[in-house]
Amino acid sequence: MARTLRGLEDVCAREVAERGHGEVRRLRHREVWFAADRPDPRLLGLRTVDDLFLLAGVVDGVGHTKADLARFTELARSAPLRELLAVRGACGGPDTASGVEVAASFLGRRNYNRYDIEDAVGEQAADALGLPYHSRRGGAAPPEGGVSFRVTVEGSQAVLAVRVAERPLHRRPYKEASTPGTTHPPLAAAMAVLAGVEPGMRVIDPCCGAGTIPIETGGLAPGVRLIGTDHDTRLPGSAAANAAAAGPAGARAIAWLAADAGRMPVASASVDRVISNPPWGRQVAAYAALAGHPERFYREVRRVLAPGGAAVLLLHHPDEHLVHAEAAGLRPQELLEVRLFGALPSIVMLRR
Repeated sequence: MARTLRGLEDVCAREVAERGHGEVRRLRHREVWFAADRPDPRLLGLRTVDDLFLLAGVVDGVGHTKADLARFTELARSAPLRELLAVRGACGGPDTASGVEVAASFLGRRNYNRYDIEDAVGEQAADALGLPYHSRRGGAAPPEGGVSFRVTVEGSQAVLAVRVAERPLHRRPYKEASTPGTTHPPLAAAMAVLAGVEPGMRVIDPCCGAGTIPIETGGLAPGVRLIGTDHDTRLPGSAAANAAAAGPAGARAIAWLAADAGRMPVASASVDRVISNPPWGRQVAAYAALAGHPERFYREVRRVLAPGGAAVLLLHHPDEHLVHAEAAGLRPQELLEVRLFGALPSIVMLRR
C-alpha cells in the first residue's frame, strides 16, 4: 500500500504500473493498493510515494462507537505480524524491531479518537511480537528502531499496514539543505511524471530553491539534461549540495545557476520542459523582473520552450495565472488539485 498526497493517487498508480512494480488493485483516499510478484527492494525507489506499507489486514463493518475499538484489537490479533517483518526485510526495510508504534487516521466523526485506535492496535501487536509499545497519546516521539504500523479508516472499513522503510519515504536523505517554500519531494516527482520527461530532454526549473524538482526529475528520468536556477544567489550552492548527496549521477546531470526567472539564461526555443514551483508571495516573494509582474514569467516560459514543449507548474489560485499564461501564448492542458499541508495548490500543465 502506497500512501501519497490527496489528488496524486492516479499519478502514484501510474508510476507503480510503468515501473513494473506490480498490478494496481485499488485506489482509496491517499492510498494506492497494488500486488507485487515478490518482495523487491526497488519498491523503496518509488518517488511519488509519501510512504510504503505492507497490507496486514482489512476489517469491514467498523462503526462509530467505542465498542468498535474491539474490532481494531481483533484486526491486529489476526494479522501475520512476524511473517510481515520478514517480508519487510526482503523489501529492503529492517527485519528486526526494538518496539511498536502506531499512527492512525480516519475520515468523518466517531466517538473515539486516533489515540484510542492506536492503543487498541499497538498493545495487541506489541504483545504478539513480544516488544514494548510506545503510545503517541502523550505526544512524545517514538524511539528509533521500532516497527511502525499504520491504521486507516474510511467509511466502515479499517486497514492495518506495516511500514517497509525505517522512516517515511518522503523524508529524502539527500535533502540536507532546505529553504522556505521548498517543494515536497513526492509532489516534485509527480510534476515530472505529469510532464512526461524522457531521457535526452532539456528541462529547466527557473525557481529551483533547494533543488528538489531537478533532483526528483533526474531520479525518474536518468539521461535528462537539467538546469536549476534561482534569483537568490545562495540557493544554487545549497541545491548542488543536495544533488551531490543524492548521488554522483545527480550531481553531474544538473547545472545550477544564479539567475532571474524573468530572464532565464537559455536560448529561445531551447527547452523541452519547464517544471517549477514559482514564488507568488506565499512563503517566498517574487523578486526582480517578476516582482508585481507575473505576466513576465509566462512570456519568458513561452520564449524558452521549444515548439511542442510544455510547462508544469505548481500554482495557488491558478485562475489568476491562467489569464497571463494564455495571453503569453501558452495553452492550458491539464489542472490537478492536490492537498498539501492544508493548502490546495494545483499542478497546471501548459503547452506551447
